[in-house]
Amino acid sequence: MTEAWKSNKSTSLLPFPSAIMTNWIVLLVCLWFPPLSAAQQQAPPPAPESRPAPAAQPSGPKPIKIGDVVLSGSVRGRMEDWGWFETPGGENDYTFGALTLRLALSQTKKRVDWQIEGIFPFLFHLPTDAVLPPPQGQLGLGASYFAASGRQDGSASVRQAFVRFKSIFGDAASSLRLGRFEFAEGAEVAPADATLAALKRDRIAQRLVGPFGFSHIGRGFDGVQYVRSTKLNNLTLVAVRPTEGVFQLRSLKEIDVDFYYGAFTRQLPGKPARGEWRAFVLHYHDGRRALKTDNRPQAARAADTRNLRLTTIGGHAIGAFDAGRGTVDLLFWGAAQFGRWGALDHRAGAFAVEAGYQFNARGTPWLRAGYFRSTGDGDPADGDHTTFFQVLPTPRIYARFPFYNLMNNQDVFGEFRWKPVARLAIRADVRHLRLSNRRDLWYAGGGAFENRTFGYAGRPSSGQSELGTLFDVGFDVELARRTAMTFYVGGIRGGGVPAAIYPAGAPRPPARFIYVELLQRF
Repeated sequence: MTEAWKSNKSTSLLPFPSAIMTNWIVLLVCLWFPPLSAAQQQAPPPAPESRPAPAAQPSGPKPIKIGDVVLSGSVRGRMEDWGWFETPGGENDYTFGALTLRLALSQTKKRVDWQIEGIFPFLFHLPTDAVLPPPQGQLGLGASYFAASGRQDGSASVRQAFVRFKSIFGDAASSLRLGRFEFAEGAEVAPADATLAALKRDRIAQRLVGPFGFSHIGRGFDGVQYVRSTKLNNLTLVAVRPTEGVFQLRSLKEIDVDFYYGAFTRQLPGKPARGEWRAFVLHYHDGRRALKTDNRPQAARAADTRNLRLTTIGGHAIGAFDAGRGTVDLLFWGAAQFGRWGALDHRAGAFAVEAGYQFNARGTPWLRAGYFRSTGDGDPADGDHTTFFQVLPTPRIYARFPFYNLMNNQDVFGEFRWKPVARLAIRADVRHLRLSNRRDLWYAGGGAFENRTFGYAGRPSSGQSELGTLFDVGFDVELARRTAMTFYVGGIRGGGVPAAIYPAGAPRPPARFIYVELLQRF
């Protein structure tokens, strides 16, 4: 390993990318230029002033078929540059890369369809000195991959292998899916309205259960899913066990966790107001003997080998309303939990309220603001556990710089979105983050992904409550019909919680996360 990789130089809030990061960007772009050039020769985009309506655009490349079977897939390359809170003696400043290939065969018939999909992730240049003893812990996601997979750099696994029976029980609206598949709670229905669809995708779906698609490995679910979907209503029932994966390259086997989920979603179409609501229940059982992550002393947690049995009841409501020269949007999400956290009684909750306004102007500028709060635990010795549990989410959707999650968390944010041209989307956020209870932990992670560790990390608050302020901006570019690029920059101005753990950067320890990603579908 070169000295550049071992560097622990001071981390500015939003530094210029390192030389290693620049090299990765050049490599990824070069790898993608041949398909980009071919796609552009097949269908060059018209000039903005003469671009036809979407219905008149070419349909894009035809699917690859072997008889009635469709071959599809994607190749995703990402370079991640991490500047974790400065940690003398640890590798807090590093760059690593990953390539993920997905290949699928599928067939669709009138009464049945099926799909088999393999996933082939490869990791490059993971940091080897970024995992430290508590409380510093893992210094960014590169450290998480190394802690879970060591020096292994690639794997092959079955991500999906299912069959879906349609029109079951003589009901054309009903279907039953059996096998291994990906599932995202809250995404059972995609509203026809573009505003509502964006709210569901970015602010509702996968808060509690998702495939963790941002990670280079992700997770699947083995089980059964029943869906009855009509024009206005959707009923979804799921009973599954998650697979290994996420940060662990080995992702073929199930882990000793299961959950049962049911949701009813109702569409509310109309003009000038339209909306949607959902009610759900989720029961989670964890039978692993992994050391639980909570604010009790380690000896008490090690002695507690009883299972987790948690029930979450909740729902959401979203609406969009034509108002003046734009559109107002409103969002509410809430959940209450009860059950057993090992030897402890569990009671917790969380809610989110958000609002926004889209202007009917070029690029549809969209301003949004919101507040989220989840409960934390204030007494580790009282026999109760009141930290909200995020189950098995895709946490990066709600923590774009994933140094935190939605457990024991308060999040006040402002957001700006804009599409200056058809193929470019810009999003910028400012978030002020605090712990809900300073006697609880600073949590991060996305839930169970192996049997030997719990899946969530917890660092002490040191009696502080402020995590810091996050500034970030992301650019999503459609380079061709099946080719996309994402560039993201996030910087943190840390508060008292990280300052107590990483005093080298105190009193406002900075950190950064930068990545560039290229995605080619076929």
